[in-house]
Amino acid sequence: MTDITEATESIWQAWQRGVHYPPAWRGRLSMRQGYEVQLGILQRLLAKGERHAGWKVGLTAEAMRIQHGVHEPCFGFLLESANRASDAALMLDQLTQPGFENELCVMLGTTLRGPGVTTEQARGAIAQVQPALEIVEKRGDFAADLPATMADNAQQKYFITGAPIALDASNRLLGAASVEVFVDGTPIAQASGKEVMGDPAASVAWLANKLSEFGLALEAGKRVISGSFTKQFPIAGPAAIEARFTPFGVVRAQFR
Repeated sequence: MTDITEATESIWQAWQRGVHYPPAWRGRLSMRQGYEVQLGILQRLLAKGERHAGWKVGLTAEAMRIQHGVHEPCFGFLLESANRASDAALMLDQLTQPGFENELCVMLGTTLRGPGVTTEQARGAIAQVQPALEIVEKRGDFAADLPATMADNAQQKYFITGAPIALDASNRLLGAASVEVFVDGTPIAQASGKEVMGDPAASVAWLANKLSEFGLALEAGKRVISGSFTKQFPIAGPAAIEARFTPFGVVRAQFR
């Protein structure tokens, strides 16, 4: 039987050396254990002075879940130190096989505590929305060992956010939002919020219910990047990225 305390400490020590997906733990963790290691690493980071910004939700597209052989989305944590404002410049030589996803970042105005949180309850709990880019790193084979990927915080590196927009009756249905994505001024994709589980609020409800399995609530004030409208795009060299979200505004990043 895997000792989670031992696994967490071992993987944490590997992180300190810049080693991800340590060979000693490949193929040895269940999905729940991968999350338990992730949450243990979060606690170690907080003990070192990091601040917990919130959560990310991944694998929100059904096609992606089928591709990876899983039946539900996944989650990771966000640190305040990983947040960058729109127009941030990121250095390619400091990133490991980077890519980006196009998401809405929502902030909770009230706490959601599962199980049993509905999409409508999640929608009502969201206070504001920011256009966002998630910057991911392929630090290992995502699909080959999903529990190890969860232990490695689900590829999370940075999240870049634009100006916050308060929700009202005119924009509360996040599934009606849309995005146009540009690289170096050339359009490469467009999609609607319905690509995120039918509505990004459904992603937030899933997260609240999943966190409850670990004795956690989705707390007021926390932010959630709720899942990509489009597929993940790799970054192979210097590039200017722009995502235009209707009606939530624009977010940009530079890779140098």
